[in-house]
Amino acid sequence: MSTTQAEVLILGAGIVGCALAHHLHRRGVRGTVVYDPRTPAAGASGRAAGVVTEQLWDRWDVEVTRESHREYAELCRRWEPGAYRQNGFVRFTTNPEAVPVLDEARDRLRAWGVEVEEATAADLARWIPAGRFDDVVGALYGRHDGCVTPSTVTTMYAESAREAGAVFDFGQPMLSLEWVESRWRLTTATGDVRARTLVVAAGAWSKALLARIGHPMPLTPYRTQAMLLRPPSATEEPFPTVHDVDVDVYLRPEDRGRILGGDGTEKVEADPERFVPGGDELFVAHMAETIASRFPGWGDSEVVSSWAGVCTSTPDRHPLVGPVPSSPALFVATGFNGFGVMRAGGVARRLADVLVDAPAEDEAREILGPAWPGRFHGMEPPFLPRPGFTLEGGDSPRF
Repeated sequence: MSTTQAEVLILGAGIVGCALAHHLHRRGVRGTVVYDPRTPAAGASGRAAGVVTEQLWDRWDVEVTRESHREYAELCRRWEPGAYRQNGFVRFTTNPEAVPVLDEARDRLRAWGVEVEEATAADLARWIPAGRFDDVVGALYGRHDGCVTPSTVTTMYAESAREAGAVFDFGQPMLSLEWVESRWRLTTATGDVRARTLVVAAGAWSKALLARIGHPMPLTPYRTQAMLLRPPSATEEPFPTVHDVDVDVYLRPEDRGRILGGDGTEKVEADPERFVPGGDELFVAHMAETIASRFPGWGDSEVVSSWAGVCTSTPDRHPLVGPVPSSPALFVATGFNGFGVMRAGGVARRLADVLVDAPAEDEAREILGPAWPGRFHGMEPPFLPRPGFTLEGGDSPRF
């Protein structure tokens, strides 16, 4: 069997792992190997909604997402313009008790430099003529937000890294992974990879992988669902991604006049090896009912397809990015709570800086902010995921 020597071994070829390989090579790292037993974006990255909004819950998230957004727009302009659109993002409520929460979110976001504005029911009706919004009492709109095709962006990152010399190893099951003679050793049927540094960026599989090598982290994989619709009168006119806060349903424009929508998040732990990959009947029925009542113009839409993926949650809804405590040359980039696409570019650049520059711990903690893995000491008690486009900040629920 062959043996490959590497500086950095990345486990996982989703958007985060491929973005990290891209940024490592931009920083001059040679000898990066990306391993995945499947193919790029075969997990959650290939099933994600691709919504990119700055209506988030802390300044770090906003800054990371803004950087990611700019990077995606530039990549798509160069390689695949159809994979990106700046269409705006609006969330609304019909619940008067939620209006103060929206007001608080507006003020908080503006303090962080987010260009968010209040919207009226008339605005919503103008932007989305297929909808009914006469009962809306509050809405927030970010006109600069957008959406991407996550699988395409993942491929762009992978090709950029490959052209710079990164090695991608796909399609072979992992036989073993261990720390041997001051190096990480990955063994597959075709050979070994020996690396100075290991980064676990395996999405929903990260929990099992970290436990397997004796470094468990507080993660809970969960199943989420989405669907693709073809409305009866397809229109190429873009509309803002819209999020109904009351029922936690989102819809965004897709190519050829179609619509991508979802909620379907199951707030229980899921096994990424044994989950049901198709959308279930309850999810499809709930989406149909919501669309018929809120968007009657799309009520007779054809369901083109529905699917499910597995994302990964953390106890405080912040990801785990950085060095694993008391672990030699082991790093993580996982636990994105369904927002991995929003954060991937900015998070990968920051982690690449930490890997290359090896700053002191205080500086590294500042770079990685609330994603610093050392905030947890050992395993946390079991917890249920709390994902979604909510208005809550960190572990302090507001809505």
